[in-house]
Amino acid sequence: MKKEVKIGLAGIGALLILFFGINYLKGISMFKPESYYYVDFTDVNGLAQSSPVFANGYKIGIVRDLQYNHQNPGHVIVGIEVDQDLRIPAGSKAELVTEMLGTVKMNMLLKYESTTFLNPGDTIEGTANTGILGKAEKDLLPKVEQMMPKLDSILSSLNQLLADPALKQTLRNAEKLTASLNATSTQLHSLMSKDIPQLTSNVTAITENLKGISENLKGIDYAATFQKVDSTLQNVHLLTEKLGSKDNSIGLLLNDDALYKNLNATSANAASLLKDLQEHPKRYVHFSLFGKKDK
Repeated sequence: MKKEVKIGLAGIGALLILFFGINYLKGISMFKPESYYYVDFTDVNGLAQSSPVFANGYKIGIVRDLQYNHQNPGHVIVGIEVDQDLRIPAGSKAELVTEMLGTVKMNMLLKYESTTFLNPGDTIEGTANTGILGKAEKDLLPKVEQMMPKLDSILSSLNQLLADPALKQTLRNAEKLTASLNATSTQLHSLMSKDIPQLTSNVTAITENLKGISENLKGIDYAATFQKVDSTLQNVHLLTEKLGSKDNSIGLLLNDDALYKNLNATSANAASLLKDLQEHPKRYVHFSLFGKKDK
């Protein structure tokens, strides 16, 4: 065999291996018989050739072709290949599901209760299940778009506020206040570390004194003390009664008006005599070398 023929056969073999390898990586089986169906969608965003087709979570085929339906604008015809052994019940649908990572797959919703089946080449109705991302895009994006002007206004006001010199001064004052509070806290901590032990010692001493007082109070004979107080009160009562009676000198003095008036008059005369004695002592002291009286 010539060298050129060998090279040609090797090249053809390499091309065949490359062809089958690429199709294998795409999930296309070249030897397993498959049936071809069409699915009518209004939106195939994210779907591509070789996208997997599942039924009940099991891969049953792949997407082979996507074509815009010019006879029915707004619709896209998707050609799929599924296992030849799979019989698709009439009334079944195919839906596109958007996964978390943004990839799109096709799920066959088989209508098992149907007693008739589709033939290869028939068209299946397609629906879209956008999943969480699709719902978020549908529900949240309009609200986000409505909020954007308000958010822009808030950001603009925030920028103006941050650029206000008064805010900078306020921040500086807050920084100074924080530093002052830190210094005060340090001083308070130092003061407490010095005075608290002394205060604790004083409280301990007071507690000991109160304990001693309590012990002393426990030692008092309250019955004897109250007996003495009662006796003293009785003596005071007797003294009060005697002072109110005329049977004694003090009672007579306190209760006899005539005696009281005489004592007052005697006291007044004595005071007058003493005053006259001070003013005219010669009337009461007679002393002369010649025996002459001073009248």
